[in-house]
Amino acid sequence: QVQLVESGGGLVQPGGSLRLSCAASGSIFSIYAMGWYRQAPGKQRELVATITSGGSTNYADSVKGRFTISRDNAKNTLYLQMNSLKPEDTAVYYCNMGIATITSRYYYWGQGTQVTVSS
Repeated sequence: QVQLVESGGGLVQPGGSLRLSCAASGSIFSIYAMGWYRQAPGKQRELVATITSGGSTNYADSVKGRFTISRDNAKNTLYLQMNSLKPEDTAVYYCNMGIATITSRYYYWGQGTQVTVSS
């Protein structure tokens, strides 16, 4: 069984920074995809950033230059460093990982962590 646990959300003023973490645990054989998504009230879930097993990254235009996605393969952990935060970044942030176990391949979601940017 695989589980993703997120941490690091909270309330921050505009211009501030937060770092999100997402740790995977369980019977993991390999992790072949990692990404962060977010969902604001009344809106659909949207892609924020992705990172491949080789370290190639991709960002939504709205966060380019402000957010940085990274991964620690030894710890099966995904990070999202968020700088210069804006009120429009307010959302629930979800991590997503494509994980292979001995018997299956499946995309798993974290439980979500609230990020609120407000003065």
